[in-house]
Amino acid sequence: MLPESIELIIVTPERQFLRESVVEVVMPGAEGELGILPGHAPLMTELGIGELAYRGAGANPSGVLAIIQGFAEVLGDRVTVLAETAERAAEIDLARAEAAKARAEQRLATGDPNIDWDRAFIALQRAVIRIQVARKYRGAPVETR
Repeated sequence: MLPESIELIIVTPERQFLRESVVEVVMPGAEGELGILPGHAPLMTELGIGELAYRGAGANPSGVLAIIQGFAEVLGDRVTVLAETAERAAEIDLARAEAAKARAEQRLATGDPNIDWDRAFIALQRAVIRIQVARKYRGAPVETR
């Protein structure tokens, strides 16, 4: 018999960010979105940059986070996410994210052959997802897809 919920654990280098019982997790894999339900087959995957959404079990709320790279281990009853950064919409400094986006776009537009293109593109992706999550979910009820 499959479990009714799974434990979602999100850890960043600074702290254990989240530990909740959930019924669904949707996370940004390096090659696209991954949907995880209780009883999922074991999996180890690299994470990309994007939204991690979860639907709480019982009285636990649902939520959406901006996730910036890392790894996830999926077991039948647990999802452990090791992320470079994880932020709730309310924690994102929108002005700072917009300034970072402008700097990254400017750096990419210069065409300078000495630029680290991968680093500049990742900086742009980070800023864009932070802006999207902040604008989309700040102060609004959160629903998973």
